This record gives sequence, C-alpha cells and structure tokens, in this order.
Amino acid sequence: MSVWQSVRIAGRALRVNKLRSALTMLGIIIGVSAVIAMVGVGAGAQARVAEQIQSLGSNLIIVLSGSTTSGGVRLGISSQLTITEDDATAIAREVQAVQVAAPSVRGGAQVVYGNLNWSTGIQGVTADYFEAREWPITDGRPILPEDLDGATKVALLGQTTALNLFGESEPLGQIIRIKKVPFTVIGLLSRKGQNSWGQDQDDIILIPLSTAKKKVLGASQANPRSVGSISIKIRPGEDMAEAEDQIRGLLRQRHRLQPFQDDDFWLRNLSEVLQTQEESSRVMTYLLAAIASVSLLVGGIGIMNIMLVSVTERTREIGLRMAVGARRRHILLQFLIEAVTLSLIGGIVGIALGVGGSELISYFAQWRTLVAPASIVLAFGFAAGIGIFFGFYPARKASRLDPIEALRYE
Repeated sequence: MSVWQSVRIAGRALRVNKLRSALTMLGIIIGVSAVIAMVGVGAGAQARVAEQIQSLGSNLIIVLSGSTTSGGVRLGISSQLTITEDDATAIAREVQAVQVAAPSVRGGAQVVYGNLNWSTGIQGVTADYFEAREWPITDGRPILPEDLDGATKVALLGQTTALNLFGESEPLGQIIRIKKVPFTVIGLLSRKGQNSWGQDQDDIILIPLSTAKKKVLGASQANPRSVGSISIKIRPGEDMAEAEDQIRGLLRQRHRLQPFQDDDFWLRNLSEVLQTQEESSRVMTYLLAAIASVSLLVGGIGIMNIMLVSVTERTREIGLRMAVGARRRHILLQFLIEAVTLSLIGGIVGIALGVGGSELISYFAQWRTLVAPASIVLAFGFAAGIGIFFGFYPARKASRLDPIEALRYE
C-alpha cells in the first residue's frame, strides 16, 4: 500500500466523523493561534523598546547635576547646577572612549507665531548635541559653532511643536517669539516619538546654548558656565561600564570631592536601563508563549484520546484489512497520517486566527504586535510534531492488534 493510498483512507475516515474531527482540532487551533498572538504581542513590545533605545541615541550616558544639602536636608537631583561646559570639554578630551560630550540647559516657555501660541520645552544645546543624540535634521540646518560664538537667535523645531505652531505651513525662515525674543526657524528635527518615560521628545525647540543662557533661560549667578546636563556618546565597541567609571572619576577629581563625599552629580547609562527593559519584555514573551503552549499540549492529548477511541471503534476494520494482506506498518502509517492531518489542519486554521487576532489586538488595544515568519513556521512545525507525538501511541496500538481477535471484536 502506497503512502498516497494511506492518505486517502485517512482522509475518508476523518470525513466520516466531521464533527468529532473538528472538535479534536479545536485544541490545536486554540493553541497555535494563542502562541502566535502572544508571541506577536511580546515581539511588538521588544520592537518598541528597541525604537526607544534608537530614539535616545545608542551608547549614551547622561550626566545630571547632583543634589545639594541645606540644613541637613538633601534637596534632590538637579537642585543645584554642579556641572559645567568645562566638564563636558574635559570629558571629551580626557576620556578616550568618549566620541562627543554635549552640554545643554533646559526650560519651558510659551512660544508665539502670529496669533498662535504653544507651551513647549526649550533646550539650549551645542553643535555636538545632534551627534550625541543621533538626531538628524529633516529640513534646514543644525546649530553650528558660529551660532554659539555669536549667540544667534536661531531655532530648530521638533515635529510636535512645528505642527502646533505652523500646521501644514512651511516653518523654515519664519519668525517665532520665545519669551518675547524673536527667533528665526532654521531647521526641522526628525521625529523621535516618546521616550521610555512616556515623554514626547518631539515637543521641543532647540536653540544655541549661549543664546539660551543670555536671552531666554538665564545663567546661574554662582557659575555662568554651569549646565543642567551633559549628553555623552561613547564610541562603538567601547565598554560602557568602564567609560562610566572613568567619567565618574574625572568629575570627582574636577569637583575636588574627597573619598568620603558623595557624588555631586548623577550618571545615567540609558543603554543599560533600556536593555533591562528589553530583557524584561523578552522574558514576558517567553512566559506568554509558554502559557499559550499549554493549549497545544491539551490539544495533543485530545488528539490521542480521539485516536484511541477511533482504534476501538474500527477494530473489526483493522482486523479485516490485516486479514487481506495489510501489514502492521500500513496500519501504523494510516492512523499516524490521520493524527498528523488533524494537527496540520488545526495548525493552518490556528495560524490564520493567530495572525488575525494579532491585528485585532493592534487595532482595538492600540498595542503594537509583530508577527514574524519564524513564529508562524515554528507554530506550524510544532503542530505537526504534536500530531506525530500524540498520534504514535494509538497508531502503534492499532498496528499491534491480532487479526483474529480483531475480527471477533463486537
């Protein structure tokens, strides 16, 4: 008996009991669709974290001003501006792993264009800021060193700010007012989206650092060179932890801190933070897939139960076939094909439902999902494996029936 004949006989046997076959496949359908949908949700979360890492800038370390103590009370992070532009220059010059170090100051203001206004973040930056944050310009030009030297009144707009001030109009060359100071729009920043804290990175205006201090945000009376933060980009391939230690040691030396004194600044390795989030989302993906896989196990047990019932019901048929020349391997192959067919049909339907379910989750829950072809192939292969694994025992039991006893079975 050929394999094709075994397939035809198996298909005919399944068509005879359509409802039972459909109910048997239900477990596989639910399992496969659940695995694909859950893996899609987890992969979407991982992709979102990867986008956040890219939007912040790769290999990025942020230095923030530290806390100050007044009357024994610690006032918290950035309560005193303890880092300066000179610190940024020293970091770029003396720490070999550093590619660029860009100091910046930040504040908020009401921005006016014509009869429209918008409250947004104002950030004074240097020319190195765009390289440190990997923030390209979609239109216009970036801030140049001569803008810093001359404290020119030029500005670059984030996508959100540009949309609220100009709508669909062209912002380049237009005059906006920041705290009643006129600025010329020289560029439009590319879209970055939200960061890992849910803040809209595109709701911002970038101006030269010197201009921000002199004309908009003001400078510290204690130290006009002080800044709120320094964005440090580490060269590709360098050890981030080692670079962080070197930066900390250099700043402690420059700030003349004794060994028993706490840092008067904060270092944040954003890559480590977001990589931790990525690892957490990966673990959650595995957990969701493992939970969904239980449905596949239940479906496989269902296939085995139904196939055992089928063997019992068709004992006389098996005996008759063996009596007219069918061998054990033929009986084994027939029942194994039936089990695998149930699994594969269930797997195909489950894949369709899983992909559709992922799309519905994206649409209704506004949660990004990402169904990779590898997950579909894996689910399909797993469904076939379930059929072979749980179908083998009933098929083997059928093939080992004694022909004479099988013919006498009532």
